[in-house]
Amino acid sequence: MNAQLQPTGSAYFIERETAKPEAHTLSVLVDNEPGVLARVIGLFSGRGYNIDSLTVSETEHEKHLSRITIVTRGTPHVLEQIKHQLERIVPVHRVVDLTVVARERGQDRPLERELALVKVAGTGDNRVEALRLADAFRASVIDANTEHFIFEITGRVSKIEQFIAIMKPLGLIEVCRTGVAALNRGADGM
Repeated sequence: MNAQLQPTGSAYFIERETAKPEAHTLSVLVDNEPGVLARVIGLFSGRGYNIDSLTVSETEHEKHLSRITIVTRGTPHVLEQIKHQLERIVPVHRVVDLTVVARERGQDRPLERELALVKVAGTGDNRVEALRLADAFRASVIDANTEHFIFEITGRVSKIEQFIAIMKPLGLIEVCRTGVAALNRGADGM
């Protein structure tokens, strides 16, 4: 028996996956019609794939097309399977792995941004420190009273995560995040 083949409960042997899972950003252009998002998400849940981030919006009003941006994790083989299965769904026009395209162009990742609304309670020194840190992170105060602030912050996922972690000891109450929006650099489109 080959050392790379591992016996399973099946009558067939499945090759052992040796590649490490990594996060990829997929951009999916679909018809803007009822049920499309459910079909795309059903593909992920039905096969046991996880979605780390999901954003959807109509991007071409005249053509009634929407863009779904999905961040998911998997080995290269699994990510290729996901891409091929998405392409088979009827209202899907195009699937692009933005992470692969960025690497082909010599870039580490596509341009990725996220918006978060962060509610922080604070009085006294904690209030002053929260405002100082928000300024350092270029977060805007969009609502405030004597007991709390709501900050709006936009940036890479790591920046959002760091801001939230810093606000926890200062009185973090609630967080609402949009999910990742992403594009590749360059003059050409999807």
